[in-house]
Amino acid sequence: MAFSKADKGIRDRKDLFIRLLTIVLSAVYILIMHAAVSKNVKVFDVEGAYAVKAEVSEMAELVTDVYEAGSSYETASQYFYAKVLSGSQKGEPVVAVQTIDNYSAFQEETVKPGDKVILYNYDDPEGDAGFIFGGYERLDLNIVLGCVFFALLLLFGRLKGFHTIVALVFTCLAVFYVFVPAVLAGYNVYVMTCLTCVFTIIMTLLITNGACGKSLTTILGCCFGVLVAALLTVLFSKLMRLTGILDEHSVYLQYLSSGVEIDLRALIFGMIVIGALGAVMDVAMDISSSLSEVHLQAPHLRFSELFRSGIRIGRDVMGTMANTLVLAYIGSNLCGILLLITYSSSMLELLNRESIAVELLQAIIGSLAILLTIPLTSLVCAALYTGKPGNTAVYTGKHSTREG
Repeated sequence: MAFSKADKGIRDRKDLFIRLLTIVLSAVYILIMHAAVSKNVKVFDVEGAYAVKAEVSEMAELVTDVYEAGSSYETASQYFYAKVLSGSQKGEPVVAVQTIDNYSAFQEETVKPGDKVILYNYDDPEGDAGFIFGGYERLDLNIVLGCVFFALLLLFGRLKGFHTIVALVFTCLAVFYVFVPAVLAGYNVYVMTCLTCVFTIIMTLLITNGACGKSLTTILGCCFGVLVAALLTVLFSKLMRLTGILDEHSVYLQYLSSGVEIDLRALIFGMIVIGALGAVMDVAMDISSSLSEVHLQAPHLRFSELFRSGIRIGRDVMGTMANTLVLAYIGSNLCGILLLITYSSSMLELLNRESIAVELLQAIIGSLAILLTIPLTSLVCAALYTGKPGNTAVYTGKHSTREG
């Protein structure tokens, strides 16, 4: 099926309009939702204390104290001068102190001139120091690594890479600028989780792929996979009688100074569903993109043949994707798992601890969502691609230009 240059130009302008409209509407959604959910939420606001970035300029005195309480316990207070690099005191010299002891074998290295550090200011200064050493500044290196990542995205992906960066920014804003403040403000976690997932799916696919059949099939497949994860999480949370008390962080959430009561069981729902979203989107896009290419190269394939191709592709994808989920959950909580293994009397006790049970539930429900996303996405792709031949490509003579 051939299209003229004029038709291709119209399609390109339409695609650009859809992407720009999606970006504008996404920005409006983020701003309005943030304003609505964060009215009474104070984030990063601790009375009597604040953190600044500073650069160590000169070392001062070292004060050592030794205590004898069964064993020798030594503390050292290393005073130093630093220049503040952020906040209202930017550019000012300050005196800070780093406390070092021999209680643990793992200590921060002693600061030296030129080091960039994080300093905390408290109402009650320690000795002659108005600031206390809080750790080395690590954000700058992460920013550098992130810039390298974005540069490689643009280098290899070009315009698609730029669209990916825009979608990633909106995804982060949806989670940290809307979802997190909404939870802290006491909004319904179930509703906010579903809203965040739907927004992320539609926004990401329209920006990265435009309004095409491939995007539509992926959106439908993702929504189905997320729905499966949500229903299974609600069902098994009740059957397993989960409380939401997974670790000390869960306990602290019950004693927020804001007085807002956070539903810890609902947080488990959010953890599992949002955690599964990325993998489900990957699988749905893999199936949709692969079948789009298959149909482009072999437009004569019937519905049943295209569907079976999707299932075969899905079988290859689901094995590695399930491993990705399991390894991601294990890797993110490896220290906690090691500690629980050390203090558990048996494997039976370990696997019945709620924190471990939730980790297993995340991995299993995420894998089930992936598994069930494969046939539905394949079904939708086969129906759409074979029902509307040529929908996934613009043919111009011997060559073709794919949508997205």
